[in-house]
Amino acid sequence: MASQPSSDEPKKESRYVQILVHIFEAHFEPGCKSFEFERTEIESSAATLGVVLPKNLGDLLYSFRFRTKLPDVILTTAPEGFHWNIEGAGRGRYRMILRKVNRIVPSESHLKIKIPDATPEIVTAYALSDEQALLAKVRYNRLIDIFLRVTAYSIQNHLRTSVPEIGQIEIDEVYVAVNNTGNQFVIPVQAKGGSDQIGIVQVMQDLALCRKAFPLLTPRLVAVQFVKDETGETIVMFELIEKDGELLVADEKQYRLVPANQIGEEDLADYRRD
Repeated sequence: MASQPSSDEPKKESRYVQILVHIFEAHFEPGCKSFEFERTEIESSAATLGVVLPKNLGDLLYSFRFRTKLPDVILTTAPEGFHWNIEGAGRGRYRMILRKVNRIVPSESHLKIKIPDATPEIVTAYALSDEQALLAKVRYNRLIDIFLRVTAYSIQNHLRTSVPEIGQIEIDEVYVAVNNTGNQFVIPVQAKGGSDQIGIVQVMQDLALCRKAFPLLTPRLVAVQFVKDETGETIVMFELIEKDGELLVADEKQYRLVPANQIGEEDLADYRRD
């Protein structure tokens, strides 16, 4: 029988919470809307608290940015309608800032549109992660084209670079596109599978990179979520726009990839309304 961890051994989640709360309380004052802190404060906070330092310092911040909610002691300091976000603020620096929107969450009431699945079976069989499978399905089924009504071409995936005042960022996939009037676009795509959620921080970073690296192209910001439930798999696509420093959802579509023979007359009649 496997031995159980001792009761005084800190769990990863509680260790992460302790460290982040310690950093927050060191900087926060009533009325504070933002503050910056150094990556090294993770190490010094762990030492002060007497907890084991996480092996991957970046995972601590990534966890609170995209996977789990912030500790309640931090959430309760935010005014109604606002959320704390953790953003990059340069090399080895981060910013906690109050923003109106924190998560981009799929709507439960959207029509799920059936699309004939063009994903090669060998790709489906050997995709190594939900995120990789999602990006492949978006690419092979030309969902960017369908969703944005453009002709789009993938030019790079997992683009890692740095942006002044932000630091290192990673974009899951970058497309360029053209429409029927000749307007050209750059389309950064953030993809989330499993339990990860789309956060506005990554999308705002994508926009900053587009403005720096592709100044002549019109940015169109896309986020994609892979949702699995008892009824099947859904690819949820969002187009986001920036207004007054905040992100707004301009459009949302939910797609089901199915064999062509599973799209019937009733489905086509529903889609003809658009």
